Amino acid sequence: MWSRADLGGDQRLDLLTARFDQHRYAPHSHAEFAVGVCVGGSEIIDYRGGKLHVGPGTVVVLGPGEAHTGGPGAGAGYAYRAMYPALPLLAEGTRDLPHFREPVLDDPELAAALSTAHIELSGGAGTGSIWRTEPGHPRLGGGRPDGAPAGHAATPVALHTAARPDPLEAECRVPWLLTVLARRHGSARPVDDVVPGARRIALAVRDRLAEELLAPPSLAELAALFGLSRYQVLRAFRDTLGMPPYAWLAQHRVARARTLLDAGHRPAEAAGLVGFADQAHLTRWFRRVMGVTPAAYRAAVVAAR
Repeated sequence: MWSRADLGGDQRLDLLTARFDQHRYAPHSHAEFAVGVCVGGSEIIDYRGGKLHVGPGTVVVLGPGEAHTGGPGAGAGYAYRAMYPALPLLAEGTRDLPHFREPVLDDPELAAALSTAHIELSGGAGTGSIWRTEPGHPRLGGGRPDGAPAGHAATPVALHTAARPDPLEAECRVPWLLTVLARRHGSARPVDDVVPGARRIALAVRDRLAEELLAPPSLAELAALFGLSRYQVLRAFRDTLGMPPYAWLAQHRVARARTLLDAGHRPAEAAGLVGFADQAHLTRWFRRVMGVTPAAYRAAVVAAR
């Protein structure tokens, strides 16, 4: 299943959730990096004149313009989640574009973080779904074994889709995770993490987000104001306020929503008035911050009156 995440401004990130039994890719390359996490089965990839053996929990990084194939290893097929970041996204926290000498990475912590981010960015693709099998080019797939016959593709029939993060959340998550990948496993030199005037920058970003609650600026727009990369703004904000900008904005919206609920507004009304996409988005963050749903909180307030 293909999806596309909005990273703010005019940037997008393509994502693929795939599950294949017998399909083997023809030799091809990508203009972007291909960053994948194997989540089931085993895959063999022809790459740089050799064969990569990929198993569950491993991260694979394939460079732009480098030809490769992919096919099943031993057993019943393979499943993976992949994202295709444009080149600048891998250089947010480094002085130049990283090169990955080892394309298969044994890094369980990073694999789990990338997989979680992928699920949230793609709206939970593969979660809570059933699958039917159809003949044809198996470019679509899912994250669950389905016993499809050889040469057939697994096509998702979504039963439930998780709410997608807003652009600011996606824009904060992706550069940070890809910077971890580039620094931990790539060859490029990291940029200096000590951002001059970090506190001043963080407080200015905080105030701007509070002022534009309903339509906050993108992280790229905020970074351009200070002549910094998005990673550097993230670093300054996290070091100063202890959380990324999207998390601060969400808890600020929750505080505003709580005031509205106290004043008698219903959760759906409060969600729109503070900038959440819908009531479900408010409920997710309200529960994280307050420990209860906005409906339960409002019911308690009404009962107390």
